[in-house]
Amino acid sequence: MLNVHKIWLFSCLCVVVIVVLYFQAEIARLEDKYNKLEYKFAQIHSEPRQFFPKAIERVEDDLVVIYNRVPKTGSTSFVGVAYDLCKKNHFKVLHINITANMHVMSLSNQYKFAQNVTRWNDVKPALYHGHMAFLNFERLGTNSRPIFINLIRKPLDRLVSYYYFLRNGDNFRPHLVRKKHGDKMTFDECVEKSQPDCDPNNMWLQVPFFCGHSSQCWKPGSHWALQQAKQNLVNHYLVVGVTEEMQDFISVLEAALPRFFKGATEHYLNSNKSHLRQTSSKLEPNQDTIDRIQQSNVWKMENELYEFALEHFKFVKKRLLSKEPNGVAQIYFYEKIRPK
Repeated sequence: MLNVHKIWLFSCLCVVVIVVLYFQAEIARLEDKYNKLEYKFAQIHSEPRQFFPKAIERVEDDLVVIYNRVPKTGSTSFVGVAYDLCKKNHFKVLHINITANMHVMSLSNQYKFAQNVTRWNDVKPALYHGHMAFLNFERLGTNSRPIFINLIRKPLDRLVSYYYFLRNGDNFRPHLVRKKHGDKMTFDECVEKSQPDCDPNNMWLQVPFFCGHSSQCWKPGSHWALQQAKQNLVNHYLVVGVTEEMQDFISVLEAALPRFFKGATEHYLNSNKSHLRQTSSKLEPNQDTIDRIQQSNVWKMENELYEFALEHFKFVKKRLLSKEPNGVAQIYFYEKIRPK
């Protein structure tokens, strides 16, 4: 009789557990359904409470994007995507070619370039790209300012890539003879012999590219230049990605600037643009070489800028591409507008 009583109690307990689990599942389901309905409701009611200029298409057609590309950061691959999309998405792509591949413009050319870019309506919307330092359009008195974007790379990786690029070329133009063609000295040997081609000062390029046209920007090891580069990166660039996360950089741009980059991520994944330009016969440096390079102040400062850019990019990416806890994208709208 006692066993029967225990069985009865156990059965009742099982029934209670099952009922509790059922109601917990139902509550979770209803909460999820409520969250989705709440989101849809917010979307419906946010449409008349979001302000968009009536001539929104005209505003987007006035867009100018400048990509002041740093050499050997994967810029050719990214620009290849832009050239492939420009006809489909109806925008122009223009290459900025400065005499003798100089990275800074004369003062008169700075002014003329700024005026030309902002007033040349026949080619808008447009993406300009070229190896040039950041240019502050506000200083040059323009009524409108372009959107700046860029990519940055680990400084030693960029230097090693450029070292072998000058000697072995790349797969983009394999038959073009570079100025160090025939030089078989490895980067490790170059560092060991303290040759000028592998001098750490040669890494001083990404800092000045973000710093700008001031003479102080181009002095290797300038702390002022590093701080100016950081400020410009945060205050004047829409997005700065890193070479190692090219796909995410393109996805962020597609989300932020669909007028230019709609379909860019899919195109990048399904085309040959992800490795459009690779340096031929590149050897990775050994640990002794790495340790020696990393002792230099220039590497430390260039790497500080890289780490700063990487952290900021991850922050931007997380908030742009991540979903809210209920699985939907972030929205904004206005409410409690008074007087009615």
